[in-house]
Amino acid sequence: MIKSTTWRLLLFAILFVTCKEKKEQVPQPFPEEKTEPTKIKYANGFTIETGSSYSVLKVKSPWPGSEKEFKYALIPREKLPMITLPKGAYDAIIATPVENLVVTSTTHIPALESLNGLEKLVGFPDTKYVSSKAARHLISEGKIRELGSNESLNTEVVINLQPDVVVGFSIDNQNAAYETISKARIPVVYNGDWTEQSPIGKAEWIKFFGALLEKEKEADRIFNEIEESYQKIKNLASEISERPTVLSGALYKDVWYLPAGESWASQFLADANTDYLWASTEGSGSLSLSLESVLEQGRTADFWISPSQFTSYSEMQEASSHYTEFDAFQNQKVYTFAATKGETGGLLYYELAPQRPDLVLKDLVHIFHPEVLPEHEPYFFTPLQK
Repeated sequence: MIKSTTWRLLLFAILFVTCKEKKEQVPQPFPEEKTEPTKIKYANGFTIETGSSYSVLKVKSPWPGSEKEFKYALIPREKLPMITLPKGAYDAIIATPVENLVVTSTTHIPALESLNGLEKLVGFPDTKYVSSKAARHLISEGKIRELGSNESLNTEVVINLQPDVVVGFSIDNQNAAYETISKARIPVVYNGDWTEQSPIGKAEWIKFFGALLEKEKEADRIFNEIEESYQKIKNLASEISERPTVLSGALYKDVWYLPAGESWASQFLADANTDYLWASTEGSGSLSLSLESVLEQGRTADFWISPSQFTSYSEMQEASSHYTEFDAFQNQKVYTFAATKGETGGLLYYELAPQRPDLVLKDLVHIFHPEVLPEHEPYFFTPLQK
């Protein structure tokens, strides 16, 4: 017969072991660890730092003029239950690989498709603007839900979908829908690919999605192939001594909008070895000019690229007889991307060009220096119809 003292000692031992086991299962605060930066060569808007236990994704430029840097912790799903990060240290904590997500810009679609992650997409605003054939198939099957418009997301549908993350696109920090989604404990991660001024810099944002999907090596490989292709075309164009003069844009009401000299579009024209007539202007967006000033500087331009939404010479002449005063119009040297559309009317250029700048540059070099790529079939830019 066991004495009462022995019983008490035995009970104490059992309780001690049980409490110790429970204590060991409680997530412990996770200290900052040593991380190594992922190589980002051209993009200025984001960084990725990888540690042994988790990664840190920083978005420095979610929209133009942003004063806030967003910081996201990407934690492998199997490690998430055992890691507790300091409260408020991150704007969101994401379990990776992301198993289902919502994106909000067509520029996000090609990266997902390239990384074989399109099947993880469960919702998108304004699905009619999506041009990708693979994405359109998923939309028609109801696997990608319509979420309204980006400015006023249907938050009820988003919350019901319970995505692992919403990849947000925003022009400023005023988005009530994202606040509602965040309060429902669905992480919102901003993507600022559209703020990049370098064509290659925009394409490098595929590494952003590579980190979310735990497909970093695939993202690096795809980007390296795009970079190599772009540089090869740029080098071929640079060998041509003749640089044609180029005009761009068109009138909207009484204002002529065209790319500023530090813009993405202007960089394409520089890399295609052309003399863009407004290349020396400041700014990374658009210039707002009068018809008179554009006529004075661009009347004799050899080529006219991206004349707004116009796809034919008759449309342009009907909109404004002044267009006929330009040599490029008279010589039928006007080229547009507005005629290349997806099956529901979305412009392929707006969706795919940021991800595939090499295809854009091939089109432009073929137009301006046809002897360099004589067999190239235009992907985005086509001559205006007569």
